[in-house]
Amino acid sequence: MPRRDYEDDPQAPKANSLVPAASAVVVDEAGRVLLQRRTDNGMWALPGGKMEVGESLGECAVRETFEETGVTVEITGIVGTYSNPGHVFSYDDGEVRQEFSICLLARPIGGTLRVSDESTEVAWFAPEAVDGLPMVPSIRKRIDDWRAGRGPVVR
Repeated sequence: MPRRDYEDDPQAPKANSLVPAASAVVVDEAGRVLLQRRTDNGMWALPGGKMEVGESLGECAVRETFEETGVTVEITGIVGTYSNPGHVFSYDDGEVRQEFSICLLARPIGGTLRVSDESTEVAWFAPEAVDGLPMVPSIRKRIDDWRAGRGPVVR
């Protein structure tokens, strides 16, 4: 389902849902970060998604990373919490979700890179190569916070 991101946009629709979510900055031994190109907006992003009933935040990040990229990870820390009420995502079905995401730090422990129904490309990037990639500002903030060693941050 196509998604449109609005951040601090006065024309944005009003949020009608709040869903806990987790994302992961996955860093390999070479210092590269794992990203996926999303099918719903065509932008590069960290793996992540909504938390399911019965799972922990860490389990959510591990599950979502594997589902979207084929990589199995171990959680090693926290990058930050992101809950800007001015950042909403609208979906074709009428849902307008307010941002509520915890970004965790992880390292790969297995698996093989692959795309999913939520991604068209999956790849490892040197941190400086991320700057030129198209991505929504909220994802760039998470990556910038990790690169700057600011964590854990609360935004």
